[in-house]
Amino acid sequence: MPSPAFFPHTTKYRYANALFLAKCAQLAYQPPEAIHTQMMKWGIPHVAFFDRQGTQAFVLGHDDFIVVAFRGTEPRSLKDWMTDKQIIRKRGPYGKVHRGFLKSVNTVWNDIQNAIMSFQDKGQSLWFTGHSLGAALATLAVAKMGEDAKPVHGLYTFGQPRVGGKTFARNFNLDFKAQTFRFVNNSDIVTRVPRRVLGYRDVGQVLYFDSAGMLHDDVHWWNQFLDRIKGHVDDLGKVGTDGLKDHSMVKYVKNLKHKDNRSFLVSS
Repeated sequence: MPSPAFFPHTTKYRYANALFLAKCAQLAYQPPEAIHTQMMKWGIPHVAFFDRQGTQAFVLGHDDFIVVAFRGTEPRSLKDWMTDKQIIRKRGPYGKVHRGFLKSVNTVWNDIQNAIMSFQDKGQSLWFTGHSLGAALATLAVAKMGEDAKPVHGLYTFGQPRVGGKTFARNFNLDFKAQTFRFVNNSDIVTRVPRRVLGYRDVGQVLYFDSAGMLHDDVHWWNQFLDRIKGHVDDLGKVGTDGLKDHSMVKYVKNLKHKDNRSFLVSS
């Protein structure tokens, strides 16, 4: 088993899984050489890298589990994904989804499926993760797996923008809400776009870090966040705002490592 520990046979929230997948999401920003070096340190024998038309991801293969991690993007670049042309929803898995996100995941999807089939020689469990844009692509990838009736043990996302409309969210949650954990760090503005007024909806179970880095999953804390954030896509270009500082993957990993979050249990 690699270090840090990982529990491959559960669909319930586990701290060790959250931390490991967060590190994978962070690692996705690194060049292949750095990722491969880390896999060797973790004792993971197989890793495949993909870069197609700017969409980047890696798939790691362990004897007990497989992880697909999508690379994210800088907030300024993410703003390009929130233009009127991109946010128009088109038919996708489980319903209508963000046009730009769907196009991006489709560029690497065949490669990722082939890597999963190549590594999944012992019935290993399958996991997806990503930060920012990578989180949106990971969510769409899980939806594509679901439409093909293929099992996914867990989806852990960090700073995820919304992916689809009401029908998508309903259908996705019917299959995957129980094993989908969507981390939101305090005032992270990226988690509020595209806006609900445009028909977009959230999926999964929200796990919210407050301003002190403490983790919550109850409605009270989530409602406080909604009341505090009046996010607009234009804010994505304003470097230095709290909403962008809180979007950093470094902060997500730091908060997860907080000693009081190690024993956190999802209440549902």
